[in-house]
Amino acid sequence: MNREDVARIWLTNEAIYVELNDGQIGKELFCNYSRLARASESERNNYKLSYFGIHWPDIDEDLSFQGFFNKQVSA
Repeated sequence: MNREDVARIWLTNEAIYVELNDGQIGKELFCNYSRLARASESERNNYKLSYFGIHWPDIDEDLSFQGFFNKQVSA
């Protein structure tokens, strides 16, 4: 999965969402990432897209697009 598969990205106060061209939507909660949890709104909104993910230069955090969709469900 790479940037070409991503249709859009949006942020709420609690999470970042990635929608793929095929309609799948993945979500990551900021509270699961200490740097993102502590970041200001402007720091969170200052992200750059790379070929394989999202980078926040102000807080030196990276999330891969694949990680949004590799959730394992425990039984």
